[in-house]
Amino acid sequence: MTPRTIILTGASDGIGAAAARLLSPQGHRLLLVGRSPQKIAAVAGETGAEPFVADFASLAEVRKLAERLTDAAGGDGIDVLANNAGGIFGDPRPTVDGFEKTFQVNHLAPFLLTNLLLPGLRRADGSVVNTSSAAHRVFGHLELERLGEVRQVSARRDYGDAKLATVLFTRSLHRRFHDDGLSAVAFHPGVVRTGFAAGSRGGMRMIYHSALGRMLPMISAAQGGANLAWLLEGTPGVTWSSGRYYHRYRPTSRVHPQAEDLDLADALWRRSAEMVGLA
Repeated sequence: MTPRTIILTGASDGIGAAAARLLSPQGHRLLLVGRSPQKIAAVAGETGAEPFVADFASLAEVRKLAERLTDAAGGDGIDVLANNAGGIFGDPRPTVDGFEKTFQVNHLAPFLLTNLLLPGLRRADGSVVNTSSAAHRVFGHLELERLGEVRQVSARRDYGDAKLATVLFTRSLHRRFHDDGLSAVAFHPGVVRTGFAAGSRGGMRMIYHSALGRMLPMISAAQGGANLAWLLEGTPGVTWSSGRYYHRYRPTSRVHPQAEDLDLADALWRRSAEMVGLA
């Protein structure tokens, strides 16, 4: 396999770090992004990757990150962008940009980063791999007029909305740019036993960090990372199909009904662009 330039966000731990460890021996150039300077430096040192630090709760940091990544990638472009950073927070305070944190970190920041990196991705006929979640189908329901609001709803609803937006964003990337060579896919990595939801409140924290939760069937970070690495190393149109949502290495039609609404996908793109300050 020809080595690729792969940008992987959310790589300081969990399935992102696991995927980096699997990809490292294959000779790819890995540009790893994380919020913690110490954690991302440790994973980069272990894998021979290049570390980049950014907090997705700040869109200004995302813009600076895009500049650094573009400079690092150079004229050959970007083969793969993995939008894997995310989480569930349940913080009642808005971010510095004025948005609900879970929605910003999981959707608005990756949306902005992807758009800013599009020239490099399109130059390389690259791919965008978006980490979503089955929570989009169980908990999500988008209301465009209320996107990014800090509402008196559950943290799992905010998370479900963000991951539903991820699936719709993937659909839009495919429809807008696939004919020009860009591919995009979204996937559910499985219910992974990591530090996920540790900073949230309510049901999701209970699932992941209680004695009851530890009795539930979960997969390891290594197993979730293998799922991610399979998509990152795969060939669009051969290994996986652009525009689809995957679960357990297979495309699935088990998605929220709104995920099939292409008019909603277009409206979400326009609204998201307004929110992050893109023309």
